[in-house]
Amino acid sequence: MASGPTDGTTAPAAPERKTRPLRIRNAATLIILDRTGDQPKVLMGRRHAGHKFMPGLFVFPGGRIELGDRSMPVAGTLNDRAEQALAEQVHPPLFHLGRVLALAAIRETYEETGLMIGTTDYGPPEMAPPGTWSAFREAGVMPDLELLEFVARAITPPSRPKRFDTRFFAVDREAVAAETPGIVGPDSELTELAWVNLAEARTLELPRITAIVLDELEARLAAGFSPRLPVPFFRDVDGEHTREEL
Repeated sequence: MASGPTDGTTAPAAPERKTRPLRIRNAATLIILDRTGDQPKVLMGRRHAGHKFMPGLFVFPGGRIELGDRSMPVAGTLNDRAEQALAEQVHPPLFHLGRVLALAAIRETYEETGLMIGTTDYGPPEMAPPGTWSAFREAGVMPDLELLEFVARAITPPSRPKRFDTRFFAVDREAVAAETPGIVGPDSELTELAWVNLAEARTLELPRITAIVLDELEARLAAGFSPRLPVPFFRDVDGEHTREEL
């Protein structure tokens, strides 16, 4: 059977199929700082080699928002400066976005490391959404957002297979209220954990943005780690990597 015109004319070219842009998902990461020694240390974990996204690299724990993060009770709220910076450059504005992102960072950290960030001073939350948050209730730990600082934001470049709008929070190791052993292992999302100083962290296999955030973290620590300091925001604009401040 003929597959085109038979009168000598050229068949019209098929219209180009447009590729749908990847959805940028809100995500959160938590940098746990140990400042008890001569040099600050951070907790980093190696991602499982089987992951499609950043396999085998060392990262800070974190991930996407989940539904239960919107209703988990907290013991304290984020400081006003963090709330303001988290709301900037967000279109359309999202209700309680900062609170939800901070809770996502705490939950993901527990899921990947077994460390619960919060306080036992107030007893267990009266309720907890099903799933991971129920472990906090059983352990008598209330997430405490007052302990967190908002230190960076980055949007994954368009060329990557997955794209996230990630907010980086930092918290002192003293904020670990409880720990569940056995979370990290050869078949887990993170196969190993390491407490390393910033110089040691730079020698690990890191995603580009993690190395950049380490530099920003070092500068922030040198400047006193005040919540009033500007928050760097990294993204690609017209094909160029940019750094803004929130």
